[in-house]
Amino acid sequence: MNDVKSLSHSKWRCKYHIVFAPKYRRQIIYGQIKEDIGKILRSLCNRKQVELIEGECCPDHIHILVAIPPHLSVSQFMGYLKSKSSLMIFDRHANLKYKYGNRHFWRRGYYVDTVGKYEGAIKEYIRNQLQEDIEMDTLDFKEYVDPFTGSRKK
Repeated sequence: MNDVKSLSHSKWRCKYHIVFAPKYRRQIIYGQIKEDIGKILRSLCNRKQVELIEGECCPDHIHILVAIPPHLSVSQFMGYLKSKSSLMIFDRHANLKYKYGNRHFWRRGYYVDTVGKYEGAIKEYIRNQLQEDIEMDTLDFKEYVDPFTGSRKK
């Protein structure tokens, strides 16, 4: 109960796990742009008094765990976050405007889930998401044994 926050007439604990991706799910979030996106998202969250608890920039999507005050809906916050961050990204990285027309960096939708009692598990999931994506990309799905005859392929 120590993470319950209060406003003048209410007490609240509204935490959400949100996942969103760049347009066409391009694997653009690497290196310098990854650092810039992190700074931009932190600054935008601070402007709206939204606490950014945990975040991870994967190559083609972003996971964040946020505490959003009850006077601000999740859809309002995501509209603000995606619109302002795309403008800021295009200002800092002008060469991206050729890949993404009309200053639309993010896809239209997003995934949101309430956290509830499982905040620790979701934090761990977000921290390990990048490593899990890398491991899944390096898996080789080639079968070395023919499942029908049992003989080895070369």
